[in-house]
Amino acid sequence: MITKSRSKQRMFVKSRIAKKIRGTTDRPRLVVYRSLHHMYAQVIDDTTAKTLVSASSLEKTMREELKGAKGQKEIAKKVGMAVAKKAVTANIKKVVFDRNGYLYHGVVKSLADGAREAGLEF
Repeated sequence: MITKSRSKQRMFVKSRIAKKIRGTTDRPRLVVYRSLHHMYAQVIDDTTAKTLVSASSLEKTMREELKGAKGQKEIAKKVGMAVAKKAVTANIKKVVFDRNGYLYHGVVKSLADGAREAGLEF
């Protein structure tokens, strides 16, 4: 029996998702990346290949906001809210959600919920 590592499995799923999900100027793509300690979110227009808005738990403004946060889910929710607020100020209201090969569960779901609460539609 041959087993794949988690990263190889995620890359396989990610490539399968990338075939179906493309961000346009009307509906850019909200991409999630999670590392062991931090969360990142970007809104990308794939037609021009440019990042329109981004937020992460490493930004100085977010660090101060996250000092009282308990757990990764709460941090992810606040990152989702931050990227959504930036997107709404840039006149982006509808996006396509790209979970980037991760399961829609836990911190990825919390980030999506935070983005929805702050005004993004997907």
